[in-house]
Amino acid sequence: MVVVGAGMAGVQTAVALREQGFTGPVTLIGAEPHQPYDRPPLSKAILLGTADGSAFDVDFASLDIDLRLGCEALGVRPADHELDTAAGPVPYDVLVLATGAEPVRLPGTDQAPDVHLLRTLDDAERLRPVLAAQHDVVVVGAGWIGAEFATAAREAGCAVTVVEAADRPLAGALPAEVAAPMTAWYADAGVTLRTGARVAAVEPGAVVLDDGAHLPSGAVVVGIGAHPATGWLAGSGIALGPHGDVLADDRLRTSAADVYAVGDCTSFPSARYAERLLVHHWDNALQGPRTVAADILGEEAAPYDPVPYFWSEQFGRFVQYAGHHAAADSTVWRGDPADPAWTVCWLREGRLVALLAVGRPRDLAQGRRLIEAGRVMDAEALTDPALPLKQAVVG
Repeated sequence: MVVVGAGMAGVQTAVALREQGFTGPVTLIGAEPHQPYDRPPLSKAILLGTADGSAFDVDFASLDIDLRLGCEALGVRPADHELDTAAGPVPYDVLVLATGAEPVRLPGTDQAPDVHLLRTLDDAERLRPVLAAQHDVVVVGAGWIGAEFATAAREAGCAVTVVEAADRPLAGALPAEVAAPMTAWYADAGVTLRTGARVAAVEPGAVVLDDGAHLPSGAVVVGIGAHPATGWLAGSGIALGPHGDVLADDRLRTSAADVYAVGDCTSFPSARYAERLLVHHWDNALQGPRTVAADILGEEAAPYDPVPYFWSEQFGRFVQYAGHHAAADSTVWRGDPADPAWTVCWLREGRLVALLAVGRPRDLAQGRRLIEAGRVMDAEALTDPALPLKQAVVG
């Protein structure tokens, strides 16, 4: 067994193989030289210097996992059952692709010394002194990562301006009526939010917007999205989707024999939502490996069709999301979005399909189970934030 990618999805796949009884050789290949680590703390504790690292608590030696770090994957030859790497070819009987996603870069800034991404441990280490020195910071992109970094930068005492091309934060992730109340969070935290603005150029000490405005900056942090890290699969014959995602089936098998894909680099068909999902979240990287390991070992397992889940801490608020709201036909609010805690529920034909909970973890926990069960809800009862979600079930 060869697993390429030593992030959450890759590590959990190697561990799941051992936990489910596989006794043959397992090789885990990672491009970074660091001991495999968890990514969520990068935008929080590690960035602020309140934690030294986030290495996974996994004893690879005791699990007899051959860990090869600092080894970049260059290509796959499925007909030969070989993975090409910077250290030479690696033969496999079964290959698992777990290379994750890579951030979208701001055009024209590849060589700019003060422009940063936040995806790897090295990225976070480069940004720590920026925050420690309390530089003026410009964040490009008001998505989840942009908001989390802006939160950390303000906590460190930096002056922060967030530049967003859309007319609101999280424009690509949430409907306008749900994202709009979050705009006030920025001002409340002392962050300047410039919506409907695009970066024209990055100059020494300043970011120039398309309207001619100059924003002082000691550092620019780019958070404008990510795409599957699959460019290295060109020419392999492994089928990719329109976003560069590896096209997997409901057991996370790819179009190539004996090749699986898991985590941020792959999409899978969801019977629950009647569409193919590409999920760039930690929980997907945690859950998918169990399905992969079970299928490799020939065990009977349910098709992979999770309820997507993620969480984010921004501007003093704990935000959680479960499900997939794209196919919803109605929206129900629980509480006032001007308050510190509130929830939005999305229904389709009366069934709960997604919810966003701000400061209401009980709603999230109950709602996630109700989505999994496909329960029909009483929309009127849902509007009462004092009523537990599970008590709004019809029947």
